[in-house]
Amino acid sequence: MAVERIHLLKIPVDILPPEDMEHEILALLEKPGTKQIVFLSVWDLLKARKNQKLNECIRNADLVLPLSKSIIKGASFLHLPIPVRYNPFSAIISFLSVLDSHYKSLYLLGGRKKALLEAERNVHVTFPNLQIIGRFVGYYPKSMEPDIVSAIYKSCPALVLIGDGIAEKETWAFQRRNRFSSSTFVYSKDIINIFAKRTSHVSARTFERGLEIWPEIMHNPLKILLILPFIWYNVLLLWYKITKPA
Repeated sequence: MAVERIHLLKIPVDILPPEDMEHEILALLEKPGTKQIVFLSVWDLLKARKNQKLNECIRNADLVLPLSKSIIKGASFLHLPIPVRYNPFSAIISFLSVLDSHYKSLYLLGGRKKALLEAERNVHVTFPNLQIIGRFVGYYPKSMEPDIVSAIYKSCPALVLIGDGIAEKETWAFQRRNRFSSSTFVYSKDIINIFAKRTSHVSARTFERGLEIWPEIMHNPLKILLILPFIWYNVLLLWYKITKPA
C-alpha cells in the first residue's frame, strides 16, 4: 500500500500505517540517492510556513511523520484523511529493527564523544546484526565538515541517524543531498543521548496522551510561551475551515 500524502496548512504530512512500516522502509532503502525521513511537530509545521529552507526540506522528504497530537486534530478538523502519529524514539527503534533483520548498515552523527561511544555500544548490543560503519561527534568545527560528508559518501550507510550538535538539524542532509551516494537520513535531537542512557525518552503513556511537551516545560519553563504559536495554529485552522472551497 502506497503512503498517502496530505497537506495541512500547505505543509505535507504522510499517512503510514504501522503495519506498512517495514515494507516502506525497505522500499525507501532501495531508492537511489539521498532520502530523508522527517518527524514533524506542530511547531515545525508553523516554522516551515515561514522558513523557506525548512519548507523545501519537508516538501522533498520521502516520509513526513507527524509527532504532535495537534496535527492529527488539525487534519480531523479540516476533514482530511487522518495520519498516524509517531513517537520518534519508538519509530527509530522500528527503523533499526528493520535494518537489523536485513543486515543493513548505520552511521551515527551527533552528540558529545562519550555519549556517542556509549550510544554506539548500546545500539550494537541491542541490534547485533546492524553494521555500525561510522560515527562522528556533533558540535564539530566547520573545517571538519568535508571529512564528515566524504566519510558518509564513501561508506554509503543504509541509514544515517543525526542527533544533537548539528546546527542545521533536519535540514543538514537536505542542504548537502547532492554530496551523498545513497543513504537515508533521520534527525532526532535527543536520540544519541537516549541511546547513551543519558536522557530519558518520552514514555508511551505520556506520548499517547499528548503530554510530551510538559517534561520539556518542567526542564525549561520559558517553553510555556509555545502556547502563543499554538493559539495561532488554531486560528489558521479556523481560517482554512472557513475559506476552504466547498
